[in-house]
Amino acid sequence: MTEATEPQRHVVRNDDKSRYDVFLDNELAGFAEYVEVGNDSDFVHTEIDDAFAGKGLGSVLARFAIEDVIARGRTITAHCPFIRGYLDKHPEYDAHVVGKGIAR
Repeated sequence: MTEATEPQRHVVRNDDKSRYDVFLDNELAGFAEYVEVGNDSDFVHTEIDDAFAGKGLGSVLARFAIEDVIARGRTITAHCPFIRGYLDKHPEYDAHVVGKGIAR
């Protein structure tokens, strides 16, 4: 009998490069870059390598990055269209997002 295994997806915050990296089976598949200003984390660019498209990695990456920023007590700005789109679909994060739950 052959046992099927699910690919392992995980995300890490890469402080040296100011980005979150997403991996599939320990291979770098994409990243979300951010700029930190004061107490705000501004997502500026997200990229998933074409070889990994359609595997749900963008959503895994976005969810981890957003939840990590919130856990660190920071606010979120999303100039990146992908992260902004993810946030638009997940209003549960609005209280932490500049322009939604946070007025400036």
